[in-house]
Amino acid sequence: MRYDLVIFDNDGVLVDSEPISNKLLAGYLTELGHTTSYEDSLRDYMGAAMHRVHDLVEARSGRRLPEDFDDVFHARVFAAFERELEPVAGAVGVLEKLAADGVPYCVASSGSHERIRVGHRKTGVGRWFDDGRIFSSQDVGRGKPAPDLFLYAAERMGVEPARCVVVEDSPLGVRAAVAAGMDVYGFTAMTPAERLQEATQLFADMGELLDLLV
Repeated sequence: MRYDLVIFDNDGVLVDSEPISNKLLAGYLTELGHTTSYEDSLRDYMGAAMHRVHDLVEARSGRRLPEDFDDVFHARVFAAFERELEPVAGAVGVLEKLAADGVPYCVASSGSHERIRVGHRKTGVGRWFDDGRIFSSQDVGRGKPAPDLFLYAAERMGVEPARCVVVEDSPLGVRAAVAAGMDVYGFTAMTPAERLQEATQLFADMGELLDLLV
């Protein structure tokens, strides 16, 4: 292994949640009078913490989202996760191999701790993540594209940023990793490669990741 720590994004990298959550987000924003397509949601909010949704909507419309927006949205997302959510193809094999080889890894997600846990439980991914390996934007002051979350994860795991690699599928996450001084592998299964050009390396199949890490 050329790295001392592998930091995984969660949504779209470990659990295949981005299509579910972005369709629901687009629908809910449109329902509230902020017309948003699925493609708009992917472009503007994929990989972001919830405060970005509030900030962009207010900046564009001059109106604040309802106080219960996050609670209602997450209730819809969690219900859909229970019906539909699956692990990203190939992610289980990557985790099995890293764990078997004793390679340090963790997850650093823009999602809340509750969202991470719900997704991990439904997909079975949670067996590889105890509490000490889970970091959320809730733990830091600023979400991606700020580097805070990745730097916090590295500090808690006891690894220098330069010895970390991040696995990301969103432009915001790639920018955060670059700002943290870490290598970042951009996963292009859902995101066009041209939107992840700042990444150290691009790959389209999770099965390729292990070969890239050695």
